[in-house]
Amino acid sequence: MLSEKLVDALNHQMNIEFQAAHDYMAMAAYCHYTSYDGFANFFLMQAQEEREHGMKVYTYLNDKGKQALFADVKAPKAKFNTLLETFEAALEQEKKVTKSYYDVYGIAQDEREYQTLSFLNWFLDEQVEEESMFETHIDYLKRIQDDSNALYIYEQELGKRKAGE
Repeated sequence: MLSEKLVDALNHQMNIEFQAAHDYMAMAAYCHYTSYDGFANFFLMQAQEEREHGMKVYTYLNDKGKQALFADVKAPKAKFNTLLETFEAALEQEKKVTKSYYDVYGIAQDEREYQTLSFLNWFLDEQVEEESMFETHIDYLKRIQDDSNALYIYEQELGKRKAGE
């Protein structure tokens, strides 16, 4: 049985995932506005993935007989100076998501809530992938710098991203 403290933490985590989706939509909007449609696609797919993560927590809460509670979504940062800045902001966001999962995991561990620990393991593994992916994109963008040909090719690749990739 989930304690109130753990339910609150899971609800908080669900809302963090939906906030991340909202933030990625703003990054996509910046990319579209600056005519980087391939990068916009990347962030749109990232937003979709974050919504899916939020829905996993939503479903888990419901499966455990608890109500998913939604919090206000904060207005995301909408203006960026560079593409690199969007990816750096995304990496920082993913680090915050990881930290929050650690907090929820710690509560579940303290309460010996083994089903929740099992559920959360998938997210912890996913966060390793998320942070690594953004670190790689940041490395690529730093390497490319102002090389418009390399940036064009890179953008074309990111434009091919489909949901779930």
